[in-house]
Amino acid sequence: MLLRNGAATAFLVGTNVMSQAPSMKLSVIIPVYNERQTLRDIIARVRAVDLDIEIIVVDDYSTDGTRDLYDDLRDSIDLILLHEFNQGKGAALRTGIQHATGDVIVIQDADLEYDPEEYHVLIKPILDGKADAVYGSRFLGGQAHRVHYFWHMVGNKFLTTLSNMFTNLTLTDMETCYKMVKADILKQISIEQNRFGFEPEITAKLAKMDIRMYEVGISYAGRSYAEGKKIGWRDGFNAIWCILKYSQGRYRDYGKETLRHLEGFGAYAEWIYGKIAPFLGKRVLEVGSGIGNNVKYLQTTPDRELILSEPRGDYTDELREKCGDNPRVSVIRYDATQPPNQSLLENPPDSIVCLNVLEHIEQERTALTNMVATLKPGGTLVILVPAFMLLYCKMDENLGHFRRYRLSELETKMAAAGLKIQKTFYFNPVGAVGWFVAGRILRAKQIKPGHLWMQKLLLPISTLIDRLGLPFGLSAVCIGEKPAEVQQTNESA
Repeated sequence: MLLRNGAATAFLVGTNVMSQAPSMKLSVIIPVYNERQTLRDIIARVRAVDLDIEIIVVDDYSTDGTRDLYDDLRDSIDLILLHEFNQGKGAALRTGIQHATGDVIVIQDADLEYDPEEYHVLIKPILDGKADAVYGSRFLGGQAHRVHYFWHMVGNKFLTTLSNMFTNLTLTDMETCYKMVKADILKQISIEQNRFGFEPEITAKLAKMDIRMYEVGISYAGRSYAEGKKIGWRDGFNAIWCILKYSQGRYRDYGKETLRHLEGFGAYAEWIYGKIAPFLGKRVLEVGSGIGNNVKYLQTTPDRELILSEPRGDYTDELREKCGDNPRVSVIRYDATQPPNQSLLENPPDSIVCLNVLEHIEQERTALTNMVATLKPGGTLVILVPAFMLLYCKMDENLGHFRRYRLSELETKMAAAGLKIQKTFYFNPVGAVGWFVAGRILRAKQIKPGHLWMQKLLLPISTLIDRLGLPFGLSAVCIGEKPAEVQQTNESA
């Protein structure tokens, strides 16, 4: 299957999973740039590791003939992503992380400096429940190292020490390639650096998240510049700049903070549910359930079966705690940009609800296609998203919004995914005015309790004005129906 995603072309090939796998799937992201001499060897070594592994290769516009190898390697690689111009290692990793489906992600350079067999050493603290991120240090322990480049080692230790001073960590090798991180944590981080500045950037951002970080000793067979080493002195100065830049401030999970604020505003969730309730059936899947703020309202029908899905591990854990005793509610961990969950395909929902989620997904077309594929023929998909790019502001950016929508745009995209549009409307025009004032005029960075207090105060007026059907609002809502031809054909057969 051929996919387009921004500046990348993706070839999805058959999954190749090893036996005797642990309870966690490991996504190995391999950034590639002009590695024709070593690519076959590194793929073979990674595939030989006795773990449940997904190999994702991101080719950053190789020009040395590396791309000629992919036809022969497709059976060994799960996903090949081709950049359409050279962007750098950080950009390649950003692309790979977006497509990873594993529970844990590790970075593997395409050269032969690092030994994939040491994944076992790296993943053990995570499997033991001790760590959220593990760094493989070339300077820790008694593993074998090739003797090479004194000043390169001095520069590395200087950058690591400087990084530790600003992050308050005690790493011995900040610049190591081997960084293994739980996927739901790594996917929360917005990677800005396109080149080798990724290393200090990701370290600083992980440090701000107050997660459990471990370090283990690994071997290292460094190569010379004649053998293809690409990092240079300019990257060292850029690393210093990145350490200073990304160590400032603290990590804020604006999305979770906002969901916490909205927990106490049930009247708003009830108002939204009242608008979409007529389109929901008896088996409802919510895509992107967050911490479960909509559960109470989606389950108002006694005989309704509700499936909550969420890609973030911390959210799914909280959902299970909240709903574990309810036999009519089930929780699954699922990312809508990935192929549909097999259990859902075997017993598909007759309704899918996706409220304030699609704007967070960069590959929105893939997500829509997957939701439609999951839906039962004749079923309905309800999408609610923020409306109008005119309202886009720092609050949107901090919440991880890629875009806001016009109704016509949302309708076109849902129709292209194979849906027959049933109804479209804008929702909450008073809220749109409030968002404009808070975000564009007052330049607020996040939704604050005061904003919600004002919305609560104005709720009676807001609901009255909303009935006028004005051509604008805080949100755009589109309801589409999946054609029932498949169902009809089966009945006639």
